Formats: sequence, structure tokens, C-alpha cells
Amino acid sequence: MGRREKATVITDAQMSPDEELRIRTIRYVVMMSIRALLVIACGVLVIVKAPLLWLWLPLGLVGMAVLPWLAVLLANDRLAKDKRSLFVRHERRAQDLPAPEHRMLDSE
Repeated sequence: MGRREKATVITDAQMSPDEELRIRTIRYVVMMSIRALLVIACGVLVIVKAPLLWLWLPLGLVGMAVLPWLAVLLANDRLAKDKRSLFVRHERRAQDLPAPEHRMLDSE
């Protein structure tokens, strides 16, 4: 009931814009949720006066400053094309035609 099967890719068609937007939106929301957790964690560390607060607070502040920048960059960037598609395109090569057995005459 619970196992999802991976879809087999049989074309080189690009992902639909709606599906790509959905993936980018999920990625943005996850990154901003991590930022919110950092804000809460830094607040808790200050309240409990955690050991090594001088180390944890700047790390949390750097994370809170860098995550929105990365989230916006990744949300506005197109997804990378998957080079490892499961379908391998086989190109058929045209065969050289054999030379005609009789002489050909030009009309000129």
C-alpha cells in the first residue's frame, strides 16, 4: 500500500511549467522553514544561556542571513535537466546507397 514506484522516463520532453513551479515552491518553503527553526533555536539558546553561546549565536545569524538569499536564488533558477534518463535514444544512421550499375546522363 505504501511503496511508490519511480516513473519511467521515455521521452526527452521537458517537465511541465506547473510541475517545475511546484518543485521550486516546495524547495523555497523548506529553506524558509529551516530559517524559522534557526530563529527559534537562537532565541532558545539565548534564554537558556547555553554554553558556547558566543559560537552558536553568530553561526545561527549567518545561517539566517544566507538561507533567504539561497532560497530566492534557487526558487528563481530553472531546474537542472536530468542527463541520466532511463530511455536511451538510439539514432538510426542512413546507409550509403550503392553506386548505380548503369551510366547516368546529364541533361545539360
